[in-house]
Amino acid sequence: MKKYFLLINLLFLTTLANAQVEKLSELHKTIKEKDSLLFNIGFNNCDITQFKKLVSDNFEFYHDQGGITKSKSEFIQSIENGLCKLDYKPKRVLDEKSLDIFPLNNNGVLYGAIQTGIHRFYAIEKNKNEYLTSVAKFTHLWILENGKLKLNKGLSYDHKNVDKPIDNELLFKDKNITEKWLKEKSIPALGIGYIEDGKIKQISVFGELEKGKTAPKNTIWNIASLTKPITALVALKLIDSGKLSLDEPVYKYYIDPDIISDIRTKKLTVRIILSHQTGFSNWRGNNENGKLSFEFEPGTKYQYSGEGFEYLKKVLGNKFNKSIQQLADELIFKPLKMYNTNFVWNEQYESRFAKWHTEKGGKIYPTKKHNTASGADDLLTTIEDYTTFVNYVLNGAGISKNLLQETVSEQVRINDFKYFGLGWWIDENINSNKDFAMVHGGDDIGVHTIAFIIPKTKQGLIIFTNSDNGTGAFQEVLLKYLGENGQGIMEVEMKR
Repeated sequence: MKKYFLLINLLFLTTLANAQVEKLSELHKTIKEKDSLLFNIGFNNCDITQFKKLVSDNFEFYHDQGGITKSKSEFIQSIENGLCKLDYKPKRVLDEKSLDIFPLNNNGVLYGAIQTGIHRFYAIEKNKNEYLTSVAKFTHLWILENGKLKLNKGLSYDHKNVDKPIDNELLFKDKNITEKWLKEKSIPALGIGYIEDGKIKQISVFGELEKGKTAPKNTIWNIASLTKPITALVALKLIDSGKLSLDEPVYKYYIDPDIISDIRTKKLTVRIILSHQTGFSNWRGNNENGKLSFEFEPGTKYQYSGEGFEYLKKVLGNKFNKSIQQLADELIFKPLKMYNTNFVWNEQYESRFAKWHTEKGGKIYPTKKHNTASGADDLLTTIEDYTTFVNYVLNGAGISKNLLQETVSEQVRINDFKYFGLGWWIDENINSNKDFAMVHGGDDIGVHTIAFIIPKTKQGLIIFTNSDNGTGAFQEVLLKYLGENGQGIMEVEMKR
């Protein structure tokens, strides 16, 4: 109890002592000089000799977070075995404007002084980066011992810890820095695939599948509508091999029962479907009667439609008597060794699936475990597999130059800044050279994914997230990897 009474007494001693001394007084200069020796020389450089000289043998230290240090030897040992062995260099800086010195007199004879102020603590890393870690108030009691002022009691309190700032150089490379950034964004997990000069340069996964469960590099993601570029390439490869025609009406292979009596079914072609000109709504479930129907003449304007890609899946299935999984396996997945990519749920995915999270509170949505493949949605894959696919597209996709050119040519205008090609939308004039970017996204509850390809610079970028907040990561990742081109893409996307 004696020590706690001492702590309370020290905090209030300044009100009982004489008025603070002038800034230019000898006592003020002396205490300030001793403070500098103790911290600027001793603490900041781990020079233990300064503590041995300036600290009283009766020293006690009170810290509002570290507890009580009961002796000089214990205090010095804590510095030698603690601060001096950190993987960064600690640095204490005195706020000189806050420094006040109060003399302690006994019948007019000085026997000590109270020093109060504010000090800041920094960390200096091996690469010389320096950042603030905490700010605190302090009170020091100096007592004359054999004619010399020694630090008898120390108090450091009212600490306000400061989080380490994000190091932009290491963001999306360093696990700890990136995962701190993700927590600030309320995004549980992030997958990044980056392609430079037509070669895969980075595959990274950060964060958690769900709270307390680290996301591994082979995390399985539901990538929502990023399924569509896969289905599109399956069709394009069949066209390139002469087994299917880009402009052949597809009614001879399949007609949806809901539109079997509508003459407009005969106008549907692979080109019209891949460029979202079918006239279908996104999903038939959005229609009042829940049935598929034409909202306009096919081939006359753009309207994004998942139903169109579902329709194409059934056309391909009927014509080739194979599922979309079988066709994708033969034409894309097996040749590219995309062994972790599937249109339907596999129970082996359970332990490494990136659970979907809500925007507020980070609650988990139920996992969709489809046993029926969709040509438009819900593909399951890893960031490595999908980056391999994007790199394949970037390097020609194994199809003829003429068909590849059709893929990025304007099929239908979306707005003044972008159009749709075959399976990808195209952002125009993303830089001063008027280059273009191939873009596709995937959005569902708890899922936001996106992919970018810049053919001219041979760059590609893939971003996977598992949260309603996922789009909050896109801008910084885009700018980090694609720089000026990323800025140009952002400007185009904001104009849509």
